[in-house]
Amino acid sequence: MRVIISGGGTGGHIYPAVTIAKEIVKMTGSCQVLFIGTKGGLEADIIPKEGFSFQTIEVRGLERRLSFRNVQTIIKTVSSLWQSLAIIRSFRPSVVVGTGGYVCGPVLLAASILKIPTVIQEQNVIPGITNRILARFVDRIAVGYQEAAIHFKYAQRKVVFTGNPIRPEVMSATRSEGQAVFGLDPDKLTLLVVGGSQGARSINTAMLQVHKHFANNPHVQILHVTGQNEYNNIVNSIEQAGIDLSSTGNIIIKPYIYNMPQALAAADLAVFRAGAVGLAEITARGIPAILIPYPYASENHQEYNARVLEKQGAAITINDSELDGSKLLGAIENLLNVREKLDRMGVNSKKLGRSQAAQAIARLVLSLATYNRQ
Repeated sequence: MRVIISGGGTGGHIYPAVTIAKEIVKMTGSCQVLFIGTKGGLEADIIPKEGFSFQTIEVRGLERRLSFRNVQTIIKTVSSLWQSLAIIRSFRPSVVVGTGGYVCGPVLLAASILKIPTVIQEQNVIPGITNRILARFVDRIAVGYQEAAIHFKYAQRKVVFTGNPIRPEVMSATRSEGQAVFGLDPDKLTLLVVGGSQGARSINTAMLQVHKHFANNPHVQILHVTGQNEYNNIVNSIEQAGIDLSSTGNIIIKPYIYNMPQALAAADLAVFRAGAVGLAEITARGIPAILIPYPYASENHQEYNARVLEKQGAAITINDSELDGSKLLGAIENLLNVREKLDRMGVNSKKLGRSQAAQAIARLVLSLATYNRQ
């Protein structure tokens, strides 16, 4: 069997695609998977390293205003449709899957024209513009949140709630393993703070007051991932505040970590942005969270994602514009000092988790591919 998967631009589109691909290969035993992306996207670097075949098309996203560049983009999109048709005719897939990003547009549209079964996977509560357009043409829409279904007004019958796919390592990592990897004390509560791969200045700045408060605390330890761009500034600011990181014994600052599953396994409370992939992972593990949505996300989708967890009692949301050290510290203390509340949020988080989402999506994809062969 042959499957084409398209998704790109951000890790939030690429890593779910990789997870789905690996699950399909695992279920079938022998399946050829081809990824279609762009030369300039992160997918061009990530996908070949994952061992999958990769081809590119020339396409770019529309600006959210009238411009000459948009005219050029439309012309380029027509060209990318022909490129997609050629790749699909040559590869002859049984099914085509899109996980988001503008690169999916011509690929899924070409597959629809060729009468090949199609699936899109929407990670966020508020669907992106590409997926909203594609909803009219594809066969199935796998959504990460039940609340997303209402935004596919003319395609309700196609929507299947699956949850968002997570890496299997997220569930297999153990607490003791995570503690050993990062040198954490098993007798202390662990606060995990992550602002994204590039870091989040607002979160990092607010954390200075948190570090001052908890430095040398015998009951709480902090694993703070600043992002590569922010690391030196934050370490310098902490030291200027009179905190000796080498002697506190409970504050660990990292620019980036490659073993996030182990960090999640060790966490009792997380301070996160509200990207769909990160939320899928913390809810699968049942981790209570303080969420600070990225304020410039398209359609403000991160805040909508965060509010779903907050509504279910699994998280507290602080808007980036309202964030400061005092507010963040107050939220953290309120949870860490009332263990019953922290535990209750963890239970609610776990209820929202969908650890088997990748398997559900893979089964959905394979059911369409099987139908196509009959």
